[in-house]
Amino acid sequence: MMSTERVLFVDHTGQIGGAELILLDVVEGRRQSSVFLFEPGPLSEALASRHLNLIASKWGRGVTQFRRDSSVLSALPLAGRLAAIVVEIARASRAHDVVYANSQKAFVLSAIANVFVKRPLIWHLHDIISADHFGAAQRRAQVLLANACASRVIVPSQAAAAAFVAAGGRRDLVEIVPNGLAIEPDPSSPGELRQRFGLPPGPLVGVFSRLAPWKGQHVLIEALAALPGVNCIVAGDALFGEQDYAAELSQLVAKLGLDDRVRFLGHRSDVPKLMKAVDVMVHPSIDPEPFGRTLVEAMLAGVPVVATDAGAAPDILEGGKAGTLVPPADAPALAGAIAAVLAKPEQLTRQLEYATGRARAHYSLERMLHSIGLLIAKAQAGAAA
Repeated sequence: MMSTERVLFVDHTGQIGGAELILLDVVEGRRQSSVFLFEPGPLSEALASRHLNLIASKWGRGVTQFRRDSSVLSALPLAGRLAAIVVEIARASRAHDVVYANSQKAFVLSAIANVFVKRPLIWHLHDIISADHFGAAQRRAQVLLANACASRVIVPSQAAAAAFVAAGGRRDLVEIVPNGLAIEPDPSSPGELRQRFGLPPGPLVGVFSRLAPWKGQHVLIEALAALPGVNCIVAGDALFGEQDYAAELSQLVAKLGLDDRVRFLGHRSDVPKLMKAVDVMVHPSIDPEPFGRTLVEAMLAGVPVVATDAGAAPDILEGGKAGTLVPPADAPALAGAIAAVLAKPEQLTRQLEYATGRARAHYSLERMLHSIGLLIAKAQAGAAA
């Protein structure tokens, strides 16, 4: 269904991460809206098929080098360019009814632009605001701007909501909208998929996320050293200046003598199919995550999940009812959980059926889009009143 609101969607990156996958779903059918990107990339190419007005910043290239755990002082060399982006966002806002910031950097600059061009401002917060993820000054700036400028702060989980409030955010701004997915089931068997992708026979585990220290791929590699005969695929790439970590992972694999058992596949657009080919999907994040898209993808694919007991994972897996939870950054515990799942897969039938049903009921794309659509419409109506 076509939407009539004129929304300016703002994102800081041209890459496609989890937040950008959500954005691609949210903008579908919004042909009267625009997307403002700080820099070009695969995201701008994917948006082209959505038939929106695409606005590219003249000053945004390289802004992603300012990482979320960086000090405010490190942003000073970028100050002039950041100010220019604020002006660009303010100018674009005039032709729209609502501004929808899809990332932390996008929100901060959109909030400053809002001082000059008043529009209802929605922040889709895809992160957990905590010391694990952001520097102290950044946390204070985000919360102050949200409390002063945001009409609504959308978060994907109770864990993300609690962190925002704990950081000083206004509770009345928060709206929990779980991320939603729509994945067409692949009728191929795991064996057929392995053959298609050239994956090895025997026990196979997989981790599917961008390469970053807090995502914990190194913990899984360490666990593999205690799991002889178990192979692993690592799907994902270093997107935001984390190439050093990607190199460290390769070095760790070599150091542990796992070169013949670990395959780095890079960024993939066929994750649901790859996921169905593995025996266990591992979600090894060492810091709390605001959501876990790959958890839901695995639940829909009927693949056993082993995840760290932090952030949104306990909610999604319902305290371990829909998967196995282990302590963060604990390679021996992770190895033990993977071994237990691989040892008796037939005993997981009921758990997998429950997990699939839960994913379909709570994390559907239709449910997410309906909830976000209502929030956008309410923001527009509130401004017009």
